[in-house]
Amino acid sequence: MNVENTKAQMRKGFLEMITLLMISKEESYPSDMIKRLKEKELIVVEGTMYPLLNRLKNDELLGYNWKESTSGPPRKYYFITEKGKEFLGELQKTWHNLKTVVETISK
Repeated sequence: MNVENTKAQMRKGFLEMITLLMISKEESYPSDMIKRLKEKELIVVEGTMYPLLNRLKNDELLGYNWKESTSGPPRKYYFITEKGKEFLGELQKTWHNLKTVVETISK
């Protein structure tokens, strides 16, 4: 068994919730989200982030606005929808339950 594979799967499993959390705080540009995650030592590449954002948008959990950029073409900024807020709330409940189980068992 490879612990790095398990750790990668754990990070991947939480990426959807973390992405929704970031966007729920403020409209976000994908490159800025990737940079922010890297600062927190969660390495995410564009090849992972863009398909995730597209899937969340297609599921109506996210929307987007185009904003002018001073350094190139307009940029797509994502925002969370009401449906996305409800979905995120359910994910957070599950996270808190799992965290409680882990903390209880590890005592």
